[in-house]
Amino acid sequence: MTSPAITGAAVFTPEETITNAELVAAFNAYADRFNAEHAAEIAAGEVRAKAHSSTEFIVNASGIERRHVLDKSGVLDPEVMHPRLRPRSDEEPSVMAEMALAACRDALAQAGRDPEEVDLVICAASNHERAYPAIAVEIQQLLGAGGFAFDMNVACSSATFGMQAAADMIRAGSARCALVVNPEICSAHLEWRDRDCHFIFGDVCTASVLEPAEAAQGAHFRIRSTRCATQFSNNIRNNNGFLRRAHGQMEDRRDMQFMQNGRKVFKEVLPLVSQHILSHLAEENVAADSLKRLWLHQANKAMNDFIGRKVLGRAPEPDEQPNILQDYANTSSAGSIIAFSKYSNDLAPGDLGLICSFGAGYSVGSVLVERAG
Repeated sequence: MTSPAITGAAVFTPEETITNAELVAAFNAYADRFNAEHAAEIAAGEVRAKAHSSTEFIVNASGIERRHVLDKSGVLDPEVMHPRLRPRSDEEPSVMAEMALAACRDALAQAGRDPEEVDLVICAASNHERAYPAIAVEIQQLLGAGGFAFDMNVACSSATFGMQAAADMIRAGSARCALVVNPEICSAHLEWRDRDCHFIFGDVCTASVLEPAEAAQGAHFRIRSTRCATQFSNNIRNNNGFLRRAHGQMEDRRDMQFMQNGRKVFKEVLPLVSQHILSHLAEENVAADSLKRLWLHQANKAMNDFIGRKVLGRAPEPDEQPNILQDYANTSSAGSIIAFSKYSNDLAPGDLGLICSFGAGYSVGSVLVERAG
């Protein structure tokens, strides 16, 4: 049977960044204005006053120090508090497809492949700019790729689920060269006016090239196996769908943006992910201490530290479990691929590593890889 491999991985990073200090200043200005406008209701106990945020609170809660965004000015405007992206005509590339092109071209260059050699494009992301036509098909056209393309959404696990789908198609012979691309515009679905989550997300796009290991033109990572699992939960949710108008819900409702019950997620997801990884390794007869690297979903430093300890049976060394969270924030499905792209070239042939992402669903995806070439 054909053995699939990751032969290229790349990251597109928006130019603009927002530091915690900048974010806190904007949020606190908004909170002060809100409290002044609702002073009477707050005094009467009808409305809850908005507490200030702080850089210390953000770092302690998440480990995040800054984030990249497509539009900084709108997020930091206390009267706007969301990105402002110019409207585009139907004849122009979508924002997601435009982000994807840069990441895809860099990943293909690393793999030594031309766009026309691609016969499968999977656009796997937590939010899609439109329902149809598929963003993946647009990326396929803009690149000049062949074959077929489709979108998929498994929230923060989209990248690893996309890798499993591509790897299975390569094994089956229905694809020879696949692009799994993850354009995440997380700033647009985040409620920047909510102190509990206003610091969580950033924007980025990652892309990975998968093809048969025997076709690899240089150093690559052979995919030993993949595992995916889902378990329904309401604890991470976004209710903004196409039925919104049909329900008469056109107002600015909080649940139309990112919603999370953080305490429940922490309590329920960490054991689920840790056991998923350990079961995956056991099924492959791989001892946890033989892993050279864990590339985990970049949602929260405390979560990753917990998972690393459970999997390895000890606190992981920094180079065993690299974090990019401090510079990128949570970038949904792209996080583990950023970590993989930036912290994988130093591994030696035969070294084992595991890419793992997890999120709403609940969903967990893991990809066990071995350095080759």
